[in-house]
Amino acid sequence: MKKAKRTQDHLIFKISLLSISIFLMMAPAISPALPLMYHAFPGVDQAGVETLATIPNIGIVIGLLISPFLIRFIGEKATILTGLVVTLLSGTFPMYATAYTPILISRFLIGAGIGLFNSLAVSLIPQFYGDDEEELATMVGYQNVMGGLGAAIASFLISYLITISWHAAFAIYFLVIPVLILFTIFVPLPREKVDENNQKKARQKQTVNKKVIMIAIFMFFIFLFYMPMSFKIPAFVVEEKLGTVSELSLLTGILNLVSIPVGASFGFFFKRLHDKIFPIGFLIVAIGFLVIAMSVNFVMLAIGSLILGIGFGLSVPYMYNWLDWSAPKNSVNLATTIVLVLVNVGCAISPMVLNAITSSAKMCLLVSAIFFGCFTIYAFIHYLRAHKN
Repeated sequence: MKKAKRTQDHLIFKISLLSISIFLMMAPAISPALPLMYHAFPGVDQAGVETLATIPNIGIVIGLLISPFLIRFIGEKATILTGLVVTLLSGTFPMYATAYTPILISRFLIGAGIGLFNSLAVSLIPQFYGDDEEELATMVGYQNVMGGLGAAIASFLISYLITISWHAAFAIYFLVIPVLILFTIFVPLPREKVDENNQKKARQKQTVNKKVIMIAIFMFFIFLFYMPMSFKIPAFVVEEKLGTVSELSLLTGILNLVSIPVGASFGFFFKRLHDKIFPIGFLIVAIGFLVIAMSVNFVMLAIGSLILGIGFGLSVPYMYNWLDWSAPKNSVNLATTIVLVLVNVGCAISPMVLNAITSSAKMCLLVSAIFFGCFTIYAFIHYLRAHKN
């Protein structure tokens, strides 16, 4: 007699469960539209307009903090659906709005909406596949690439939409509608009973140590100086006449697709390079920023962006691995939350900090190259000291 398929074994269930992850990296995808928006808001400077690409990161922090309390009151599925509805309404709002402040608020809210289901996009998978180690690993692997896939789809769509107007770029958030329908119909999430062991584990006091604080500070500065990749390159392309913002958006989409196998191959490189990845990864990031800043044509810009993507795909996973090794026992969740908060704050304030240093897009990219060059020197010294000890 043929064994009946479990709900989680159906393809439509897997697609529906993973579909919410495509929005995790989509908030800053509207960056190619920024040059078209610089003159749309009288009295708002360039840094203010660029903040529209990064303010969702502050919203994500708020969403991450609210999410556990909302889950307690209305459950996991209702929390996810609430986050998706907020993402849809706030994401598409700039299509109809013309004033800067309401658009800024809507961009904050889209981050909050994504933040509500950010952690659930990961934590739901073990709930359904925890009894099958291979299936769990496969689904976690798929979940990791969905964010990059979502960002790539958004970039390809925006490459066309910005030829209509900057308002049209925000139509990418209508992608929430099919995901909302799929998740509502095909993902059943009954309220779970928490056993005594889980309650006892939840009550255990979590702590942080000096290494966790140091890594969190490093990640704050890493993302602070990496974000010009998102909000300064469109201005750089226009200033240096390297191409159109539509071509840039198309390039961003291609690079997001390339980043998927790079991220997936981190384990392969780590097995062979071990801690050498720390200085090597950030050296590649520094070279990427330098090549971009020195670009004289679109091909050179594309090569620099590819180098940068490879370096970032190696260095950031290493930082999270380092965090896992360094966090006190049973305190990885607290350590990860602290790092995520500082990462998102770093992303959010990046335009203000970088524009305070220089108003030139090219110089801004050079500043990032210098920072990552200095960080590479630290990483190399740290590697030598650690292995000497």
